[in-house]
Amino acid sequence: MKKAQKNDRVTISYTGKLENGTIFQATTESEPLIITLGNLDVPPSLEQAIIGMSAGDKKLVKLEPDEGYGPRRKDLLQTLDRNVMNVGINPQVGMILSLNVEKDGQKHSVPATVVEVNNDTVVVDYNHPLAGHNLLYDITVISIEKALEP
Repeated sequence: MKKAQKNDRVTISYTGKLENGTIFQATTESEPLIITLGNLDVPPSLEQAIIGMSAGDKKLVKLEPDEGYGPRRKDLLQTLDRNVMNVGINPQVGMILSLNVEKDGQKHSVPATVVEVNNDTVVVDYNHPLAGHNLLYDITVISIEKALEP
């Protein structure tokens, strides 16, 4: 039976969970994910886990934070004055805001999660929501197409 190798096109279904069981992403066999091994369509450690699997194989893969979205960084927390918020925005904990930040002389719109709301300030977190978490992926290989010859 063919085993997945670099440059193969592999169709998988998977469920991504946190260690507490919270599902953060999932596909199904009717709506799978198709990746080309070597293109880094998924995190490198996940790709490495798929190499050597055959159609029908199942595997549980655990990614440490540095293999997924990185560690949580305290320097990505920012306290903002509420008066800099657009009129009509009533920030609530858990709300995701699109905030403008300047980097290298250019303005970029980036997501930030509201983590604390006070009378005069709002604390936002620019970390990816999955940063700092171990990620568990239940993977099933559906099919493998041989790598195309160059």
